[in-house]
Amino acid sequence: MFGPDVFLAVPVLAASVAVGLIAHEYAHAFVLRLAGVAYTVEYFPDRGDSVVTTLASCRWARVNPRPIGTEPPWVLRVAALMPLALAVPVFVSGLAGTIPFGDRPVTTVATIGWLACAIPSPQDFSVAFYAHRVLEEQTDGE
Repeated sequence: MFGPDVFLAVPVLAASVAVGLIAHEYAHAFVLRLAGVAYTVEYFPDRGDSVVTTLASCRWARVNPRPIGTEPPWVLRVAALMPLALAVPVFVSGLAGTIPFGDRPVTTVATIGWLACAIPSPQDFSVAFYAHRVLEEQTDGE
């Protein structure tokens, strides 16, 4: 990957990660909406002093579910792990041979950026494993 592909790869990677991070958060929101759980989407929740600090050191978006405590725990678990579904189209098109990995390095870079966003965060795994506790706290708090 030399020549113009190197210069094109950086903005393509940045764009695929930016779009992938937003898709990651909206994957959570999609399940919550289907299940009827209230939620809010917050952009740049931990804002820094400068634009570079904000983009480099904090989350770009966050979905805050607001369960009332009567929801089944599996709803929160599925919502937490839903970003894994972002990898399905990549794997299906890869198996079908429609993604030219060897021919275009830029396509490979974009795919890697997208797949990186399909990995659930540590907070997502925490919600998946302890969803029942979150719902119990909601019930006890009322």
